[in-house]
Amino acid sequence: MNLLPVVLTGGTVGAGLALLVREMLRPQPALAPALQRTAPGSLSVAAEQDLDRDEVWGRWLLARLERLPGVRVPVKNLALLGQGPGQFMLKKTALAALGLLCPVLVTIPWIVAGISLPFYVPAVVGLAVAGLLFITPDLAVRDQAKRARAEFAHALVAYLDLVALKRAADAGPTEALEKAAAVGQGWPFLYLQGALRRARLEKIPPYQALGELAAEYDLPVLDDVADIMRGSATDGAAVYKALRARTAALSAELLADQAAEANAASEQMTAPGALLAVLVMLLMAFPAVIRMLTV
Repeated sequence: MNLLPVVLTGGTVGAGLALLVREMLRPQPALAPALQRTAPGSLSVAAEQDLDRDEVWGRWLLARLERLPGVRVPVKNLALLGQGPGQFMLKKTALAALGLLCPVLVTIPWIVAGISLPFYVPAVVGLAVAGLLFITPDLAVRDQAKRARAEFAHALVAYLDLVALKRAADAGPTEALEKAAAVGQGWPFLYLQGALRRARLEKIPPYQALGELAAEYDLPVLDDVADIMRGSATDGAAVYKALRARTAALSAELLADQAAEANAASEQMTAPGALLAVLVMLLMAFPAVIRMLTV
């Protein structure tokens, strides 16, 4: 029997499983978008660089698939992660195509061995696998964006403390916001610096720029800062107290979320531990059971 179809089928199935595991596991942030996020001067990667070939092809696909039911692009999440919608759609389409092809390729060894299958079996399995792989990038982006917003919230706690200290030192509202943002070097502080720089150039209030930044990237924790600083022109002492109170509340929320996540992870480990204990007991009892049955 020719082994080439078997080898090709095994390689294709292995590549598909590797891609699926890579998307479903906790993904690591891509280095290029992370460096571009931390580069000073701009908030948008697409505005700084020309679109690459993958992004162009992906946007071509997006223009033709976006009207289909169930096809949506998480624009705010992708913008927060520094990813383009074209590359996102290209990845979804490639994974769906791979899911359609995998069952067909798996049936090749069966056909070579003389075993025939009904045509609808690989078709149904291919559609199911394609649908699963098609939504996998959405789940991965949602998880990445959730962790990015949590990272921004942690950075905002430090930022609020710095703004409160600047206001306590009789700094003006705009000065307090800008000097506090200039202290940090991480991507959340660079986002804040860009928004405040744009506010200064466009002659708009800084709290308005912060509110627009919160709406653009879906950062609800930043809305509170904008609301607090909106009243900063009248009473600095009250703003200081409000900033300190919001800092304490946000810190408590983040600690509660971390505790809940740790408890959920501990509960998820209960079932594997119990299964391992059962397997160990079965292995210990197996020789005695075999001996009793053979006597």
